[in-house]
Formats: sequence, C-alpha cells, structure tokens
Amino acid sequence: MIDDFDLMPREEAFDPFSVVLFKALQVVAFLFFIALVIVAPKADNGKVDSKAEFLISMDWPDNHPDDMDIFVQDPLGNVVWYRRREAGFMLLDRDDRGGLNDFVMVNGSKVPTATRQELVSIRGFVAGEYTINVYHFTALTGRAVPVTVTLQKLNPKVTIVGKETLEVVDGGTEKTALRFTMDDKGTVTKVERTPKSILQTFYNPRANGAKP
Repeated sequence: MIDDFDLMPREEAFDPFSVVLFKALQVVAFLFFIALVIVAPKADNGKVDSKAEFLISMDWPDNHPDDMDIFVQDPLGNVVWYRRREAGFMLLDRDDRGGLNDFVMVNGSKVPTATRQELVSIRGFVAGEYTINVYHFTALTGRAVPVTVTLQKLNPKVTIVGKETLEVVDGGTEKTALRFTMDDKGTVTKVERTPKSILQTFYNPRANGAKP
C-alpha cells in the first residue's frame, strides 16, 4: 500500500551486466587519472631555473644616448659580442644600443626603457683566463661616460667576483674592465685589470663573426 503514495522510490530491476560495465568504466577513469598525475610536470610557481654559472653586466647612466658594447673572450679565444651573440658557453643575453631603438616588448608593443645595460651569461666551465672589455661604439655627448662592469658567480649562491667602474670618452675606444681566471670547477682564482685588446682577435675574422 505504501507504494501508492510515492513516498519511496521504486527500485529498478537488477542488471548484472550494467553494474559490471559501470565498474569497468570507473577503473579505466581511475587509471587515466593516475597516468596524468605521473606524466604531468611538477609546477613550482615563482621558481626560475637558470643554467647560467656566471653573469656579467655592463651598466651606464639611465637614458644616456651613447652606445656602449661589451666584448667577452674565453680561454679558447671565442668572443661574444653584438655580431656573435653566442660563442662557446657564453651568451649575449641583452644588447643595448643606448638612445637608439632601446625598448622592451610589453603585450606586443614597444615601450622605451631608460635602463642602459648589456648582459652576458656563462653557462659552463672552461679553465683559463677570460677578458671583459668595454667598447664605446657611438659617442654623442662628447663627455666621459662612467661604465660599471660587474662579474657575479651564481652558484651555489650569488656572489660578486669583481666590479670595476671606468670612464670612456671617445667613440671607438676599447678598454679592459676585468680579466679573471677560473679552474675546471668554476672557482675563480684570479681577478685583474691588465689591459688587453680583444679587437685584435678580429684580425682572424672567421673566428668571431667579424667582417673580413
């Protein structure tokens, strides 16, 4: 009699095949979920992994119109510069042209930037001496420009290995900022400033991308 009042749901007829099929689908879905968890890469928000071992920065005053260039030579004679942005383990990460076309891309648009900085990263160890030179490519002001070169070792923690500030006046001037020596494990054993011309390397133009 209670069924006449619809107070309880009416049970459906038992179907063993449907139950087995449903359970099988559950198992497949569960296995698919486990596979996704195993295969999916682990996300670490805010974590930036860098392969660089050393970072060399060259800075000059903000909004300055002059174009300064950095040249870095490794113990094997490789030179990284604006015409050869990658050489050996070295990479020119940022080439700054002073007041000419100095901008960053923001949401697909060019936005002028006041920062004057060039960056070179070293991503492996080659034992021997490295030379870091500053080249005054374009002189527009006719006044001395203070340029600071900083060498940082990034691993296992960031440490400043060397930092020098020098002044350049005339366009076409090349000056040595730092020379440093490392061993095959990346330990810096010597830092100095004895002048050395990297431009002399370009007498062998094929070696470093210069025009003959």
